[in-house]
Order: sequence, then C-alpha cells, then structure tokens
Amino acid sequence: MDMSAANRKGLSLFALIMIGLGSIFGSGWLFGAGQAAQVAGPAALVAWVIGAIFIGMIAMTYAEVGAAYPLPGAMARFGSISHGPVLGFITGWAVWIATASLIPIEAIAGTQYMSSWSFGWAKGLVADGHLTGTGIATALFLTFALWLACYWSVELLARANNLLTLVKFAIPVLAVGALIASGFHTDNFTAHGGFAPNGWSAVLTAVTASGVVFAFNGFQAVVNLGGNAKNPGRAIPLALVGALSLGLVIYLALQVAFLGAVPPEKLTEAGGWSGVNFASPFADLAKLLMLHWVVTMLQFGAFISPNGANIGNVASSAYLAQNLAETGFFPKKIAEVHPRYGVARPAMWLNLGFSVLLLLTIGHSWEALASVVSAAMVVSYLMGPIAVGVFRQTKPELPRPFRLPAARILCPITFAFAACALYWSKWPNTGKVTVLTLLSVPIAAIVLRRRGESDLRRQFAPAWWMAAFLLWLSVLSALGSEEFGGHGVIPGGLDIALVGVSAVGFYFWAVRAGVQAHRAGLPDPDPVLDGGARPTPGTEDERKAAEPVGATAA
Repeated sequence: MDMSAANRKGLSLFALIMIGLGSIFGSGWLFGAGQAAQVAGPAALVAWVIGAIFIGMIAMTYAEVGAAYPLPGAMARFGSISHGPVLGFITGWAVWIATASLIPIEAIAGTQYMSSWSFGWAKGLVADGHLTGTGIATALFLTFALWLACYWSVELLARANNLLTLVKFAIPVLAVGALIASGFHTDNFTAHGGFAPNGWSAVLTAVTASGVVFAFNGFQAVVNLGGNAKNPGRAIPLALVGALSLGLVIYLALQVAFLGAVPPEKLTEAGGWSGVNFASPFADLAKLLMLHWVVTMLQFGAFISPNGANIGNVASSAYLAQNLAETGFFPKKIAEVHPRYGVARPAMWLNLGFSVLLLLTIGHSWEALASVVSAAMVVSYLMGPIAVGVFRQTKPELPRPFRLPAARILCPITFAFAACALYWSKWPNTGKVTVLTLLSVPIAAIVLRRRGESDLRRQFAPAWWMAAFLLWLSVLSALGSEEFGGHGVIPGGLDIALVGVSAVGFYFWAVRAGVQAHRAGLPDPDPVLDGGARPTPGTEDERKAAEPVGATAA
C-alpha cells in the first residue's frame, strides 16, 4: 500500500492505545449506562462484563491476523485473502458500513448532549427525543469539522487524539467520584424487582441493543490503524488489551455510580428501572442531585468525547473504503492516496457523503441508529475467528508476531458467541442487518460480470456460507422467543441453543470453504507472502516488528 513519509514514521504504542481508548470512549459512556440500566436494571453490570469478554475474544482473533497483515484498514481485507474476492467484498462491505455509520452517530450524540446547555439556541437542538432542523445542521457541522482533522495526515490524528483521550479519560473518572460522593444508595441494587428485574434475557439484550457492544467497538480502530504503528506485531495485541481493559474498568465504575446515585424516590416514581428514562443520562442525573459543576463538566465532556472518537472513525472508515477500492469493487479512484499527506482523500469524501445521507434520512437520534448499527458491528466481527482458522491450515509459513493460544477451540467458540450476540440484538434488527449486508451480493455479481467473469458459480462458492448463515439466523430470530423480539414459535432457551450449535457448524463450513478456495486459487495474492505488505526487517524498528509476542501455538 502506498504510504506517505508521514505515515511510515509510524504510530507509537501509546498513540495506538490512545486511539483505541479514544474510540471506546465516544458516546457509549454518555448513553450506555443509562440505556443498560433501563433494559437490565442492576444486572447491567453483568452485561458490561459479558460484552468485554465477547469483544476481547473477537479482538484477540484480529490481533493474530492483524499483526500478520499490518495493513491500514485491514478488517476489510481479511475475507478476500482467506476466501477470495466475493466474500472479501461482502465482509468488507459489512465492516465499512458499520464503521462509517459511527461518524454520524457520534455527531448526533454530541448534539443531543449540547441540547442540555443553558443557551437558548442549544435547547432547540432536540425536540421529543429527535434532532430538529437546527440539530441536524449542528450534527452536520460537527461531522465535517472532525472529518477535517484527518484530512492531512495520520500524524495529526495521533497528536489531536492523545490530548482528547486524556481529557475524555479524566471526565468520567471525576463524574464517578462526584456521583458516589453525593450519596450512594446500595438498596438500588436489590429493590424494585431485584438485581435482574427484567430477567437474564434482558441482560443479554443489553449487550448488543443498549450500547455495550457499541461502546467497546473502538477496538476496530486499533486493528485498522495498527498497520501504521512503529512495531505492528507487538503494538496491535498490546494496544487491544490495554484499551479494552481500561475501558471495562471505567465502564463498570460508571455503571455502578449511575445505579447507586439514582435517588430511591425517583425509582419509586418511575416504577422501577424500566421507567428511568433520562435523555442525557449523566447530565440529567447530576442536575437532579444539584451537582452543577458536574453538569458543566459533563456538558463539556459530552462535546469532546463523541467528536474525539470520530477522529478514529473517520480515519478507519477511509482506510476501509480504500481497501475495497483496491480489491476492485469500489471505483479505483477511491484508493488514491495523496502523495504528500498520505491519506486517501477520495475515500474520505465518500464517507462524508455517506454520513450526510444517514443524518438527513434516518439519523435523527442516537437511539434510532445505535441498536441497528450495533448488530451490523457484530456481523463485521465474524471474519476474525474464521480467518485465523483458514490461515492456520493454508498459510502455516505466515509470520505471526502474535499467535492466539488454543485457536482450534477458541475460534469456533468465539464465532458462536458472535452469532449469539447478533441474535440478542433482537428481531427485526437481525433482519435489517441481514438485508443491508446481503445488498453486497448483487453488487458483487454486477462488478464481476463487468470484469468479464463468466463462471460466477465458482467465484461465489466460498461465500455461500455467509449468506446462508445470515438468513438462517434471521429465521431463528423471527421465530425465536419473545424476549428477543421473535414470535415465540421457538421457546426460550432452545432458541439460544440452536443459535450456538448451528453457529459451530457454520464455522467449520466457512473454514472448509476457505481451504477449498485456496486450492482453487481464488483468494487475492497474499500481501505478505506474495507481495510483501511490510518491508524486510532492516531498521531497528523493523527488526523488532519481526519478533514474536506471546507466541503460543494452538
């Protein structure tokens, strides 16, 4: 990949951790605790732990393949390297949609919290939970302003994000301390229906539908931008562990503070946690507790956090679009890199247009987009464990600076976990995401036909497992238990068992399809083994990049 001199300097490990942590602390901390408490009550704490374990498992699969293929925007490339161009486009499309959609969501979140400011113009940004015309205009301005932050170089991204992340890190920590000090009500954790007032199915739903997965999704920025690190093989896994660990600690602290700080009389008045519906959860709670300095701090943080996270989103989505163009399914113009600044400016313009389209059509509130986009994120995670399984069989000679321990066991379990998380996102979100993802299939067929490809059946053979998996999961979701939005044809418990067991079968089908695709010569040339994605170790940093980290064979 053509990288500029600025990009070849590389991001430090600290900068990469800050990028991951900065993306994790976007709008998730502003809305996640309130949304999760409303859905699951005090058991929302369990949802955060489940979400962190799930994302951690997914992240470690991407740590292996991401360190082996340190390409900017790498998550859009793994499918084409493992299964060939068609699956590469389908999975790359899903990753791109999920990542590019974060740009307008974060701008919407910042705008919604701005409506709590005391200025008259700010109060007119939101009405009845949705952005007004002025609110949409403000979100568009924020989107464009943060888009400009990445327009010149990755170095500017790192410099701006380091400072913003430190500020964002401090604000939730101070908020937690202030809320707990204002009066901590331990009875809130057991009163009004107990620890899990809405049942354990609500806890699972909170993982995907209430912003938990959405909050931790920032790990993708580490994988997608890790190719620009000084030492990708070492930096990517360490940055993933560091960002996710710090994120979990702070999110748990925020959730505990929120649950304990809500006045008991407010809970009684609302009829339990399901009725506690704050438009701006932490700011509204601080107002209720007369913590005016905390309200001011949160209003400032609510402006900084989403917009700071968007720096990583803008850069990641540009690399993803660039990689799709390099595989031939997006116009080649999209992949052009500016010779001086080292960024794919046409790709950035594409993502800006997509963001504007979402804002002007369906993006009128954070809630309107978050649940569907969270499900789309889970779809984008599916290739991690599958790519590990395929590459272990087809590319044993591939340099792996990091090896996932016990991959033969953990990869199918991780894929099954991802399938369950997608199911927990509830019907009809599963159906919407299936349709959105499979829109790529006819596009792929049209592009291949225009290239002169006559044997579409051969090209599509390695990708049918993905279409079958998504359709099967949508059917299970529609017929499944009512707790997850289904029609109750399949009873609770049996539905999740069917999802998990069938997902393991789909995993082995997917790996087998990848192995067969390699035998048929369908995957693109390997950017490391065939083309050299990274230079031959010569400099000190490059020699370090070749050294294994945590190399434990499966």
